[in-house]
Amino acid sequence: MGTADAKSHTTIEQGRQLLADCVLFRGLSPAERKVLVARARLRKFQAGETILMMGGPGDSMMAVLDGSVRISVPSPEGKEIVLTIMQPRDFFGEIAVLDGKERSADATALTTCTVAILDRRDILAFLDQHPHAWSSFVEVLCERLRRTTIQIAEVALMELPIRLAKALLRMASAERDSSSGKPRDQIQLSQRELGNIVGATRESVNKCLREWQRTGMVHIEGVSIKIIDRVALQMLADAAER
Repeated sequence: MGTADAKSHTTIEQGRQLLADCVLFRGLSPAERKVLVARARLRKFQAGETILMMGGPGDSMMAVLDGSVRISVPSPEGKEIVLTIMQPRDFFGEIAVLDGKERSADATALTTCTVAILDRRDILAFLDQHPHAWSSFVEVLCERLRRTTIQIAEVALMELPIRLAKALLRMASAERDSSSGKPRDQIQLSQRELGNIVGATRESVNKCLREWQRTGMVHIEGVSIKIIDRVALQMLADAAER
């Protein structure tokens, strides 16, 4: 095996290991994970490139191995509602895979990213052979549905500072330092993207973030937002519960 082939093989194996660590497969044994992820293929996308389109065929699901992916729904007026930002080890496209219907949202590479792709036929064949795995899949999917319901309620019922604080804390917690495993407390996202996530204009988000920067809660530099005072931001996020 040549150097280039060896490097490619190592990359594929590393990618499959990351896929095996995906939360969707947490209830499976190591042997079962190995069987499933062995069929995965890897693909790289550049920032801004379309990964999935709403209405497209649900013939595969994907897991983010590196980079980040925006999941969104276009409105008839040409605007975009951002449902979530996927980070490494997050998965998407699973709903259409399980019910065989069209994609329910767009998926776009927010940064250069690598995804692992599992075909629908391989997933369903695995579940037929390992029927007990259905319970793990359903448990994870229910957790996701609960989070989505909470986010919808936040946009509908809470004031912007509260829902923005909650969104920042969620995204920062999803980004973990590879050595310590602790949250990075830093989000790489434009204020327009943040506005799409929390249901607000870029101008409203900018005004809120500037005030937080003035009081020392966050630091803004370009599209990078760093949480400086997590305790204060958490108190703000919890304000609606008091």
